[in-house]
Amino acid sequence: MPAKHKVTDMIIQYYHKIQFHSGPQALLYNIRQKFWPLNGRNLCRKNVHSCVTCFKANPKLSSQKMGDLPEDRVNPNFVFNSVGIDFAGPFYIKTKLRKRDPSTKIHVCIIICLSTKAIHLELVSDLSFEALIAALKRFMARRGKCRKILSDNATNFVGTKNEINRPFKLMEQQDALFQNLLSEEEITWSHIPPRAPHHGRLWEVGVKSFKFYFKQVVSNTCLTYEEFLTILIQIEGLLNSRPLNPLSSEVEDLEILTPGHFLIGRPITAIPEPLMIELNDNRLNRWQLLTKKVQAIWKHWSKNYLNNLQQRHKWMFKKDNVKIDDMVLKTMFLYLIGP
Repeated sequence: MPAKHKVTDMIIQYYHKIQFHSGPQALLYNIRQKFWPLNGRNLCRKNVHSCVTCFKANPKLSSQKMGDLPEDRVNPNFVFNSVGIDFAGPFYIKTKLRKRDPSTKIHVCIIICLSTKAIHLELVSDLSFEALIAALKRFMARRGKCRKILSDNATNFVGTKNEINRPFKLMEQQDALFQNLLSEEEITWSHIPPRAPHHGRLWEVGVKSFKFYFKQVVSNTCLTYEEFLTILIQIEGLLNSRPLNPLSSEVEDLEILTPGHFLIGRPITAIPEPLMIELNDNRLNRWQLLTKKVQAIWKHWSKNYLNNLQQRHKWMFKKDNVKIDDMVLKTMFLYLIGP
């Protein structure tokens, strides 16, 4: 049979269907029992790859090579200079520990530094625009003014009942007020692309880590405001004491880099160092010692943590983008097609 002929294609498609959509090798074997198509191997492979039923049964995700990390992740800078923000909750607290007292719904605002992974936790009464602005003002009053804020895009939550998108929708409604606040503080607020949660993986992992510690400690216990706030800040200390790079097996390598080193010069949960005030001034220059220690921390960050970020566990190969006339299978429909 000729390779480029309508009848040849029809015969291959017929055998492919009666053989229950077998692979190219089995398809070619069964056809050759009665026919001998020229260039049969390529014809059978092409037919199987263009079969809609086979494509639906074994779809492959379209992916591209992972791009470079953004500038805010790899450049040394002040702690909380560029941050990501997200919310966790709702949680419930009581004003008093009486059984009949009603519980109040609250949320936790999670702010994470993009370069050092330092975490700041703020308690908010609700997801209103005013509560979000108040949380940002408290954060900047204690941690310093940030230059850039990243958050999820509000369209990620369209069609869902999750109320976590309320502050971002309110920001769009009160855009003038919000832009005035940002312009006064010289802050840039950006959203990640819609339907791309991997762009916000850093703060999503922060939310996951916070919930892990919170569930381990609190479980189903209903706390008062003071109890909840105390546990919240203690969890913040634990999160800022996590190692940024894998632990070494060397006995001498006891010091490990944590976000706490960038905040207070040591892990939050570490034992305080002995006082140096007893030493003579000629034996120790405090400013030089402090400068050297800060430089050593950033050198450790560049040598170990930054190299660890360059590892790629997926999306390592460059592939062709989807083109017109390519067969694709949509896994999620953003809108209904048809009347």
